[in-house]
Amino acid sequence: MDWRSVKFDWNRARAFLVTAEEGSLSAAARALGMAQPTLGRQVDALEEELGVVLFERAGRGLTLTPAGLELLDHVRAMGEAAGRVSLTASGQAQSIEGTICITASEIYSAYLLPPIVARLRREQPGIEVEIVASNAAIDLKRREADIAIRSFRPTQPDLIAKKVGDDLARLYAAESYLERIGNPVTPEELSAADFIGFDTTSVMVDGLNRLGLSLTQKNFPVLTGNHLVHWELVKAGVAIGIVPEAIGDREPGVRRVLKDFTPMEFPIWLTAHRELNTSRRVRMVFDLLAEELGRPAVGAAL
Repeated sequence: MDWRSVKFDWNRARAFLVTAEEGSLSAAARALGMAQPTLGRQVDALEEELGVVLFERAGRGLTLTPAGLELLDHVRAMGEAAGRVSLTASGQAQSIEGTICITASEIYSAYLLPPIVARLRREQPGIEVEIVASNAAIDLKRREADIAIRSFRPTQPDLIAKKVGDDLARLYAAESYLERIGNPVTPEELSAADFIGFDTTSVMVDGLNRLGLSLTQKNFPVLTGNHLVHWELVKAGVAIGIVPEAIGDREPGVRRVLKDFTPMEFPIWLTAHRELNTSRRVRMVFDLLAEELGRPAVGAAL
C-alpha cells in the first residue's frame, strides 16, 4: 500500500462519519463531546483535503452530497475497524481501575441496579460506573456500553451472553383504584377495568388475553413508553399496570391484581462483547452482576 497517497486525518474522517450519522453538527458535537465550531472546522478541513463537498445544508440539518454518500461506506468501515482496535486493546487491559458502562431497562436501572452499584463501589472504589437507562437495545459492538442486561438472548456472533435467571412480572394496582372498581377477584371482572399501555400496538392486549383476560384497546386509555412513568401512574391509582414482582410486592399502597393470575415470565441475560469479556474489570463486574441478578425475585427487565 502506498501510504503517501493517504492524505487525510482520521480525526477529520471521524467528524464526517458522526456528523453524517447524527444528521447535524450540533448532534455530532454532543456525541463526540466537543465544541460545534471545532467539529465544523474538522469537517471543512476534510473537504479541503479531499477536494470534495460532503454536505449540503437542509434547514437546520445537513444532507450528504453524492460525493459524501460515496465516501460514507468507506469511512464507516474505517470507524468499525477503529472500534475493533479499541475493543481488542480494552480486552487485554488487566487493570481493575477504570470506567464500566452498564445498560439496562429503565425499571432495572432505577430499582435494581442501585444496590448492586453500591456494593460494587464499596468493593472496588477504583471503578467508575456509568449507567445507560434505556429500553432500546444499546449497541455493544459500537462500544455504546460494556455490559447489557437484557430480556432476550443476543444473536450476534461477537457477543457472549449468560442467562442468570428468570423473573416474573404481574398485574398491580393501587389499593385506591381497586376499591374504586369493586376489588375484582376474577378475570371476568377486569373486562371493564382501565390498564396502562406501553404503545398503541395490540401486543399487550393479545398477551394479556392469552393469559385469560378479555380486553380490547378501549381498556387502555393511558399510554406511556416510559416504564418509570408507567409505575408512577400505577402508584397514583390511575389504572392497572404490569410491574416486576420484586418491585410491586414491596411498594406500600399497591398490591397484586388477581393473586392467582398467571405471571409473565422474563429471562435475564447478561451480555458483553467477546473481546471485552477478557478484561479483568469487565469480567469482575460481569460476575458480580450475575451473582446479584441470579438471586431469587430480582424483578423482570421489561
